[in-house]
Amino acid sequence: MVDFLDELEACIPALRRYARALTRDADHADDLVQDCLERAIARRGLFRPRGPLRPWLFTILTNLHRNARRTARRRGDAVNIDIIPEIGTPASQPGHLALVELDRAIGTLPLDQKEALLLVTIEGLAYAEAAAILGIPTGTLMSRLGRARASLRSLTGASHEPHLRTVK
Repeated sequence: MVDFLDELEACIPALRRYARALTRDADHADDLVQDCLERAIARRGLFRPRGPLRPWLFTILTNLHRNARRTARRRGDAVNIDIIPEIGTPASQPGHLALVELDRAIGTLPLDQKEALLLVTIEGLAYAEAAAILGIPTGTLMSRLGRARASLRSLTGASHEPHLRTVK
């Protein structure tokens, strides 16, 4: 049987990746993961091992992030001066620009769509598992994914229809 702390430790890279994608700030993401781990350890008696620990941890992290956003909304927005680009910076390579554009587009998505998109695409979770983490029905998750993907196509100017080859 795997020890609780060993399983918890194995989940840290995935939690960090998800937190960084949610917050778009490495320091804030690390704080969020630390808070998640502290809460999980403090409340490990509440974990009922009906399945893997990972979904429970993602649920904790998601709820902590939502709470932090609500608190931040009441305080107002802070501008991180380190992320403001310099005016005289030369253009980057096209691939890098496309990634930056996609990152910015994901940042503009509503939180519910962003959470769904990141859990399914970045973390590779099944729809049912992601829906359980977010506390929503699977159909709702799929709707949020569809809206998120449509928004990203619109914001990045990507084609609405996949390129299909005609077979003759």
